Amino acid sequence: MRFLLTSAGITNTSIRDALVDLLGRPIAEASALCIPTGSYAHPMAGPGSAWKFISGQEPRTPMCELGWKSLGVLELTALPSIDEALWVPMVRETDVLLVNGGDALYLCHWMRQSGLADLLPSLRAVYVGLSAGSMVMTPSIGKEFVGWRPPTGGDETLGLVGFSMFPHLDHEDLPDNSMADAERWAVGMPVPAYAIDDQTAIKVTDGVVEVVSEGHWKRFDS
Repeated sequence: MRFLLTSAGITNTSIRDALVDLLGRPIAEASALCIPTGSYAHPMAGPGSAWKFISGQEPRTPMCELGWKSLGVLELTALPSIDEALWVPMVRETDVLLVNGGDALYLCHWMRQSGLADLLPSLRAVYVGLSAGSMVMTPSIGKEFVGWRPPTGGDETLGLVGFSMFPHLDHEDLPDNSMADAERWAVGMPVPAYAIDDQTAIKVTDGVVEVVSEGHWKRFDS
């Protein structure tokens, strides 16, 4: 699977170009499914944030409003209660999954409960994450980002990429997201880690990692 792991969506031309490269076609010719689930468990997000994401009403984090050929909603909390035949074929056929931020552990829980986590490695779709939607692909998020607590405890996530992420670096509304905070967080991470700002994304193709940035970022080796 190919990944574009962002801090704040498709915020500049470089990140947009990376997305088009991964898709292998213009955005206007690609089908998308958006996943708002992570929004519900985060105190700064919630149902209103989920609606803004789906409807493209959040200009600070552009994802759904990019001009896709088609756009559907994949709500993970609904999937365990319906037949797989109603959603798995659609996921297999889509060109891109757009995964909103919120709470990474809540999102991870529902990716597993829904069956999507098991399906992801076999998909042809490009996975585009936003904040927690990116962090959920890493092996763990660090205690600093634990909010909603899963039944199993811990901070482990899906581990489909081999590094961890600290998003929203030096964000004006997040005083605990300074470079000094990122450096302290990185000390506790067992794998290489990246701190990235909202003008930066990490592109992963066949295991090859490339940082795409018009802002600033830093890699920390474990």
